[in-house]
Formats: sequence, C-alpha cells, structure tokens
Amino acid sequence: MAITAKQVKELREMTGAGMMDAKKALVETEGDMDAAVDWLRTKGLAKAAKKSGRTAAEGLVAVKVEGGKGVAVEINSETDFVAKNADFQDMVGKIATAALNVSDVEALKSAEVDGKPVTDVITDKIATIGENMSLRRMASAEGDVVSSYVHNAAAPNMGQIGVLVALKGGSEEFGRQVAMHIAAANPAALNEAELDPAVVEKERQVQIDIAKESGKPDNVIEKMIVGRMKKFLAEVTLLGQQFALDTDKTVEQAAKDAGAEIVGFVRLQVGEGIEKEAEDFAAEVAKAVQG
Repeated sequence: MAITAKQVKELREMTGAGMMDAKKALVETEGDMDAAVDWLRTKGLAKAAKKSGRTAAEGLVAVKVEGGKGVAVEINSETDFVAKNADFQDMVGKIATAALNVSDVEALKSAEVDGKPVTDVITDKIATIGENMSLRRMASAEGDVVSSYVHNAAAPNMGQIGVLVALKGGSEEFGRQVAMHIAAANPAALNEAELDPAVVEKERQVQIDIAKESGKPDNVIEKMIVGRMKKFLAEVTLLGQQFALDTDKTVEQAAKDAGAEIVGFVRLQVGEGIEKEAEDFAAEVAKAVQG
C-alpha cells in the first residue's frame, strides 16, 4: 500500500524516529500506526514507548467533591474560545454538581439542572452560543478522603485536566499532592492488578522481540525481559512511579509515610482519544470565503 507523507510525519512525531526509518516501519506494517511504533521499538529506533491518546477536541473537565465522593465530568465544544465563555463555564459547573447524585453518564444526561434534563440544557446552550457541544463522559471516586486537582484551570474547579484521588486515611493535602503527580505522570492504572492484561502482554512481546535482536543467549534474554517488565510496570502504575514531590520514594511509599492508602483515582483530559480533522490556516480562510 502507498504510505503518505502525513503518516510518516505522524509516526516521527510519536517516536522521534528518522524519516526513512519511519517510512520503512509503515511499509513493513502496511500502514498500521501502532504496529509501526512497535516495529521501531523492536529495532531500537523509537525514542519512547508512550502512545498517549491524541487530544483534539476542546471544552472543559470539571471536578466536584462532596464528602467522600468526587466526580469529574468532560463537556466538549468545537473551539477553545467557548471554554473561556462564562455562560459555558456556568453550565459545566452545574452539570458537574448534578453528577454527584448519579452513577454514570447516561443517568447524568437525564438528571435535572435548573428544572431541565441535562441534554436539554446543553441543547439550549448550543442555540445560545452557536457552537456544537456534547457531554462526553464522567467518572467518580470514593474514599475516606477525596482530593481534586485541575490543571490549566479556566475557572475554579474546571480546566484541561481534572484529577480525583481517593484515600483510605491520610489527608486532603496529601491527596492533592498525589493528584498533581497524576496530572503530570498520567499513570495507566493504580497497580499491576488493574492494568489491562492485553497491554501487559503486548509490552512483554515487544520486550521479547527487542531482547532477541541482541543475539544474547536465552537465559540472559529471560533475565532481561524480567528486568524490563519490572521497569515498565513501575513506570505505568501509579503506586510504582517515583513520587513527583519526592523522587527518592515511590508513590506507594509516600502514601505509607503519610498514613494513607490510595484506593483509586480518576484522570480526565479534554479531548483525550478524540481525533479531529485539522485544516491549515490558509485552507480555513479559503473555505470561509467560499461560504
């Protein structure tokens, strides 16, 4: 199949690989982007394994905490201008408050805000502001203590990234410190038990292929894989990561020292995993002129 310059550029941005290496990887994997990343890693040509979701949609994530429960809600819009709109922010805040009393996003759509179902409130706001909007998702966390943190805040308790941390014991301040760590480090799961087994197995296979490329004996390869998987799990699980506020400790150890047990967390980032077509500025202007 034909490989486009756009595909090569995207793969280079994801991995830091050279242009010819990126193109060869795409040819070898018939244009499969994820497989091409793994191919480059196997050959030692990718600088990083991280494949985070592309952030393309706009809007806000709002967090609310009441007692031992916290909720995070994402509401999307077409442009970042709307995220700065006071009316939009007011609506997002009210919907987040309503989320404290429901269990999932479908129930939230039917919940009432100012005497109307949330879906109708959003529809009315679309008509007022003139831009499409949608309630995308919500998540919650419960514990003895629930702390929150918002990164790139556009208004109190709402911004580009919203984090909740649920603790057994400990303090709200320590929970906030962990929430800040999560915002920056973006762990995939709390611990190894909560990781998707398919993700772990895929990484293991990649490490096996990398180790085989070294040409070392099988007994050495086995030890290499054990060590590399241990490092991988430490990097992608919250409890195994080095604590951002004290890198001499893991997050798990920092929690123990604070008299806390981290029982859960939520991290929502605006537009995470949504792809949005992008036009260059000249094309956008031309399109507007043509009507």
